[in-house]
Amino acid sequence: MGHEVTFDRHRFDPRTGRLWAGRREVALTPRAAAVLAALIARAGQVVTRDELFQSVWGHTVVSDAALTACIQELRGALADDARRPRFIETRHRRGYRFAARVLPPTPQSLSRGTPAPTRPGPPAPVVGRDRELTELGACLERAANGTRQIVFVTGEPGIGKTTLIERFLAEAASGDGLRIAQGRCVETHGAGEAYLPLLEAMTRLCREPGGQPITRLLRHHAPTWLTQMPSVLTASELRTLRRQASGVSRERMLRELAEAVEVIAADVPWVLWLEDLHWSDPPTVEWLGYLARRPGPARVLVLGSCRPVEALARGHPLEATRDELKMHGHCREVALARLDETAVGQYLARRFPADRAFDALAGMIHARTGGNPLFVVNVADDLVRRAVLIERSGRWEVEESAVGQIAIPEDVRRMIGHQLDRVRPDERRILEAASAAGVEFSAAVVAAAEQLGPDDVERACADLAGGASFLTSHGSDTWPDGTVAGHYGFRHALYQEVVYERVPAARRGELHRRIGERLEAGLRERAVEAATELAMHFERGRDPRRAIQYLRVAGEIATQRSAAREAVAHLTRALDLLRGQPDTPERAEQEVALQIAFGGPLMALKGRGAPEVEQAYTRAQELCQRIGDTPQLFPVVWGLFLFRRSRGEIDRAHEFATRLLALARPTNDPGLLIEAHHALWATCFARGELEAAGDHVTQGLALYDADRHASLAAVYGNHDPAVCALGHGAWALELSDEPEQASRRSAEAVALARTLAHPFSEAHALLYAARLHQFRGDWRTTRARAEAAVVLARERGFVQLQAWAAVTGGWALAEAGEIAEGLARMREGIAAIRALGSEDFRTYFLGLLAATLAKAGEPGTALDVLTEALGAVERSGERFYAAELHRQKGELLLATGHDRAGAARCFQTAVEIARRQRARALERRALQSLDDALRRAS
Repeated sequence: MGHEVTFDRHRFDPRTGRLWAGRREVALTPRAAAVLAALIARAGQVVTRDELFQSVWGHTVVSDAALTACIQELRGALADDARRPRFIETRHRRGYRFAARVLPPTPQSLSRGTPAPTRPGPPAPVVGRDRELTELGACLERAANGTRQIVFVTGEPGIGKTTLIERFLAEAASGDGLRIAQGRCVETHGAGEAYLPLLEAMTRLCREPGGQPITRLLRHHAPTWLTQMPSVLTASELRTLRRQASGVSRERMLRELAEAVEVIAADVPWVLWLEDLHWSDPPTVEWLGYLARRPGPARVLVLGSCRPVEALARGHPLEATRDELKMHGHCREVALARLDETAVGQYLARRFPADRAFDALAGMIHARTGGNPLFVVNVADDLVRRAVLIERSGRWEVEESAVGQIAIPEDVRRMIGHQLDRVRPDERRILEAASAAGVEFSAAVVAAAEQLGPDDVERACADLAGGASFLTSHGSDTWPDGTVAGHYGFRHALYQEVVYERVPAARRGELHRRIGERLEAGLRERAVEAATELAMHFERGRDPRRAIQYLRVAGEIATQRSAAREAVAHLTRALDLLRGQPDTPERAEQEVALQIAFGGPLMALKGRGAPEVEQAYTRAQELCQRIGDTPQLFPVVWGLFLFRRSRGEIDRAHEFATRLLALARPTNDPGLLIEAHHALWATCFARGELEAAGDHVTQGLALYDADRHASLAAVYGNHDPAVCALGHGAWALELSDEPEQASRRSAEAVALARTLAHPFSEAHALLYAARLHQFRGDWRTTRARAEAAVVLARERGFVQLQAWAAVTGGWALAEAGEIAEGLARMREGIAAIRALGSEDFRTYFLGLLAATLAKAGEPGTALDVLTEALGAVERSGERFYAAELHRQKGELLLATGHDRAGAARCFQTAVEIARRQRARALERRALQSLDDALRRAS
């Protein structure tokens, strides 16, 4: 005899806790299965909450949220509706009753399938949307056939966007072979969190049952995204991946996730639902446009629900992006209109089974509501509460004598206000606290905000989630501090907005402060992951100290995601709040930290040489001097060094590099000493001081330990200092006419970068190697190294390195005989470097271009380029290639036959510069050119 019981096309084995819907097994957690077994054992009877706690948890003390979460899980698994239950009825303040007829165990059992993936919960009734559902179905079919689909579902608040998508996804997910992810945009105070809904969707996908392959796929295709999902990885995995994924850029963030999404959808069509896009952060909108414009097939359907264009904040990027995508045929729009009278009648018929249609009532409701679905639903709820609609023996009737009492407010907000007025005062205060927490919230947060016991709040939220009231239950959350609490949400964002608007300003501030404190305590070390939310609560809670603290963290997180605009906005707000604080040494120290954090994203947003960058670091330097010697002075001076270096002011940059060494020496901190030598070997080399550059390289390498100092790359320059030292050292040795040692150091640089699994450093090392072989005239090896660097740079979005590689690789193409193509590539690379505002190695790249133009038979143009390069030498102080530029100019003057004396002077100048620099390889070249010129003259 079997152990399985059956009910309404379901089978359940109380012994094993396994549940089937038809031939499909439905996954249940052990606790939920135990609750179901207890209810089925007494089917038809009310099982009290205390009895369920005793049966399932025994003597373990748990909150009401644990049971509520199990009931919610069971309703989702059974596709049951709490308002019209077929299986589990809630008996107010008593317990639960299993309502379906249960058949005893039978000898046979059907074949069992595999556990189904997580699916959307039971959909709400949908009427009047057949055309829209058909259109969404057609979009899914096109996506399944490989044509990427971006669909905006638009309409006014309350029009049923969420309900429509939930119904569509529930129907689409009823079969096999579909993967669904969802991310929600949230309304923010100030700058939002970059890529918030996308990170939420991907994190959910990785953490759901069977999500490990998605995590592995992201590790390979989108490592920079995985580093922003710390809950998916262990601490050691996260540290390793962050080192490997360094050198993040906005372009890389966009490309990585787009590629990962396309790979995820290669075998199983993928649906991504981005809810409330009208509140989205700009980077999310940018990624959506990027995905839409990518060429090639992709089995991807993105559904973006949002309010109409006129409802968007002025200047929100979604408006322009959507219009541009529509114009080029890259997206579709499904615009929802209000329901007609027939649809309202259909809704009433489905919700309230009756012996005759409610035609008159439907007409009245439609006339008063205008067919707004949210309004229709709430009016129907109100009619039930007022006993205008009455259930008798399972059938519904209209109390004709009460129909005339129907008074429908003019708009949804007013109607919600009337509903709120009917809520008990204690429950209204709980709703007010919940509205400060957000559209979705934890009961634990509300309990802290109202200073009530968690169980009291759980019960109140459960009541407010019953009977089509203000809230819906979303299961439970387990916090890092061990708290288990119910997770709830307002039925619609309008409910949260209306409740929040009615909270007095002083009470709002107190609620936000308490919510922030509870979140901070409960999240513990993971509080940084909610920095944007915490900053908002503490700012609105009039706690500027902690608001500033979390705004700084939010800015640093945005910087890690290459969301420079959002980082600047967060940090600007923090600085604004800080100015309102008393002028104390503590405030000065805080501002120094903020200005340092501000400098990095400012460089990314406006370029390293922007005046705003200098202002930020100069202000930080002034504050450091005011408050005395501080460890923060080192990164401040480093920022000023970078500013001057990028502006092509090498001598000024060298002054800051010398100051860095003076700051680092008293500390005996190897990391600071390495970076001080880093700044010095870079500027000494640029100035043509090759021996000094070599000395700093040697000292830096002697201090370097890969295990301890590989992390410096994330703070100073994005590349590993030892790889940079070996690369610069190799080039200095090459110019000093020590090619064997140069080759050895260059090979060490590439090997170290690969050992560290640090792509940005590897691309750097390959480009240094390419320059050695270019100087030797070995175009084949130069081309191979440059192309390898290009592959890394293109894959990872290293735009500047890609431009550098284009110039070097273009020279190799021209030397191989493809002169026109080589010149085109070199010009594109130099143009890209200029567009980036970079002055690094400019004189060298112009020298390569001049040499190639001369080879192409354009000596006049080549002379113009050399004039520009020599002008840059005088202006910037980048002198390491000056001898070669003078030698090239002399050769061109000889080739044109116009100025032999001038050519001789150029060669003599080249010899003098090379000797001063002890650049013996350059001196040898210049002497050879001078001897040849003298021989021809005689």
